Amino acid sequence: MTTLTALAFALLPAAFAQTMHSVQVGPNGTLTYDPPFITAAAGDTVQFTFNPKNHTVTQSSFAAPCVPLAGGATSGFHFESNVSALLDTWDFTVADSTTSWFFCEQIGHCGQGMVFAINPPADPDPHSFSAFQALAKQLNGTGSASAPATATATEPPAQSYGTATATVTDGASTWTTVYTSYDGTPAPTFAPGGPVNHLIKVGIDGLSYTPSNISAAIGDTVTFEFHPKNHTVTQSSFSQPCVSLTETSKSGQVGFKSGFQFVADNATTFPTFNITINDTSPVWAYCGQVGHCQAGMVFAINAVESGPNNFAAFQAIANASGSGSASSSGTSSAPASSQTHGAAMANKPLGYTLLLSAIGAVAALL
Repeated sequence: MTTLTALAFALLPAAFAQTMHSVQVGPNGTLTYDPPFITAAAGDTVQFTFNPKNHTVTQSSFAAPCVPLAGGATSGFHFESNVSALLDTWDFTVADSTTSWFFCEQIGHCGQGMVFAINPPADPDPHSFSAFQALAKQLNGTGSASAPATATATEPPAQSYGTATATVTDGASTWTTVYTSYDGTPAPTFAPGGPVNHLIKVGIDGLSYTPSNISAAIGDTVTFEFHPKNHTVTQSSFSQPCVSLTETSKSGQVGFKSGFQFVADNATTFPTFNITINDTSPVWAYCGQVGHCQAGMVFAINAVESGPNNFAAFQAIANASGSGSASSSGTSSAPASSQTHGAAMANKPLGYTLLLSAIGAVAALL
């Protein structure tokens, strides 16, 4: 092999290390990226070509498809007239093989499905491109091109989500719990020194729960104390903050509902609603009064603040969700009286699958 030939072979990896991927933004007047997603390697470049009208390519997270990612990349708006001879382009360099999510910030475009992804998992993965696009449509965009940037910069890989199983004991009581979990969720253990009651005041500081974001251990109880006006505490999912979990769950989960609690302005006693914590998977809830959830009246237990499904992102999705109806906002015939620990287990108030077990040892998460 000659020196020249050896040099040519040595340069081959560098020559093929980077690929230019071409993506059309809004081609033929459509609210799409073409192609809608690509597979790319670290170091590759994605060149977005802007077609007539006014679009952006703005990075987001999976959980909040239409909310700009804090610190994320953006092309800014590119207006192209119908007589443009030379269309604008914007280049994005792929940093690694993880998934990156994008959307168009023009009002209404994201809510109609104008989203894009790099390296998304394939269907039927719950974090596939089609799931991302469906969530964007479901949330109906943000309603504003200047939505608050509250999502975090790191989206956990889809494989970090899964089903966790644990058996826990406390004296003569034993529980086996099976629930959806992801990296960062606390292990299902009892609080040192025994269960704790967490008092949450509903509506005492306006449209809020005070405090609105807590950590709780298995066996702890949470008491919601209702103050003047008319509020609820209703369990939801992270992706649909203002709709009852019972209505949105695809696995038959039944979320807790306090029902509406009307309290007069001159009241001296306040109704309460109790739940018991059966595992430490994150719990999301909201006020079912029309407009309150959209104004940010939401609540979380054991939110993982180091990931994208944090409390601020949950509240941002609620703010962007638009108006809700009383039925979808958690109107309930559930009794206003407190639920005991045993009743909470029997009725599955947190929507998790709980099985009474005779196993006496504490098992690790599977």
